[in-house]
Amino acid sequence: MSNLANDSLSMTPVATWLAEGQSSQRDMLASLQALKAQAHSPFNVIASHRHDRPEIFEFADSTYIEPSKTLLDSDEQIIPESVTPRWQFVLEQAKQHNVKVLLTGRNGIDYEAQREAFSAAGIRLLTGATSVAALECIDDKFAFMQQCHAHNIPVADAWRFDNTAELAALLSEHGHQPLCVKPVTGIFAQGFWRLDLAKDDGEHYDSFEHLYFTEEKKINTAQFVNAYTHSQIVHERPIPMLLMPYLSGQEYSIDVVCEYGEVLAAVTRHKTGKIQHVGYEQDVMDVVIPLIKAFGCDGIVSVQTKADDDGQHRVLEINSRPSGGIGYTAHSGIDLTQVGFAYWLGLTAKPQLEDIAQKIKPCQVRSLMMSVKIEETDAE
Repeated sequence: MSNLANDSLSMTPVATWLAEGQSSQRDMLASLQALKAQAHSPFNVIASHRHDRPEIFEFADSTYIEPSKTLLDSDEQIIPESVTPRWQFVLEQAKQHNVKVLLTGRNGIDYEAQREAFSAAGIRLLTGATSVAALECIDDKFAFMQQCHAHNIPVADAWRFDNTAELAALLSEHGHQPLCVKPVTGIFAQGFWRLDLAKDDGEHYDSFEHLYFTEEKKINTAQFVNAYTHSQIVHERPIPMLLMPYLSGQEYSIDVVCEYGEVLAAVTRHKTGKIQHVGYEQDVMDVVIPLIKAFGCDGIVSVQTKADDDGQHRVLEINSRPSGGIGYTAHSGIDLTQVGFAYWLGLTAKPQLEDIAQKIKPCQVRSLMMSVKIEETDAE
């Protein structure tokens, strides 16, 4: 790069970039704009997505459409050789915009494999961990459970099955207790079902119940086994599954700002009905803190835990991305998006978990549906 180019870049305000996320990109961009308004050193906010998402992009100063395999919304399509890989496209644009912090969102492994290139460009890469191996272990719920056991972290037990015979053997061995099933990999509770084994009254789930009350995620065991056995999807593309004890206690979602395995800030949430209870539960964090350390988590991640019959909080999973509810944290007086990015951009000192926890004001939050006009349509 020429001296002129160096001078030009040094005059460009620093920027932060949020790449395509799962469900919280819009809320996080809004938080960054609010932080930008408060900051004494303004910065630019960049966002990218594989689709044109004006309702997300309205909170960014600059936007980009990411190169994508899903040219026609089909994950089966192969990316043409002429299309620049997503990570390379983002890196090239980030260099031009003096980006100092990049949160990768849903494609963390692709970016993580190129960490050295981003570091060489002076970009703080936030993928949820600091190695491809760690991210792959987090995504594989069975490997994740084994790793938790290796570090003496209380975790929900799980037994993997890849076919009907293995499932039948597991049901025979563990069917004396309430059970559930879920895929080895997946998000948004996709493929999760409670089975009707070991019910105190011996009653089975209604055959129509799991079709009618889908949010209850309950299914008759025999029906699940039959559906799994005769599934064309499973036949064509095997889906590794887990059989697990169903934990009866309170489930928590924990939003975490972390750096190289250290928890810098966190907010805990649990749900009753439609109400989110936001605060800081120390007994939950006693499980989360060593978990984040064991996996070397880095960036903004979310953790799910659930209590067993004895009240012991057990880890269900880590999501190596911000949760869909991270925007709720702002209602507690601690906006975790702002806490993390203010630090990574050098606007504030390193957050201290003890200080952050004391500033959290417990509250209750209800989410609301909203609409955003994305395009003007001419009347015919």
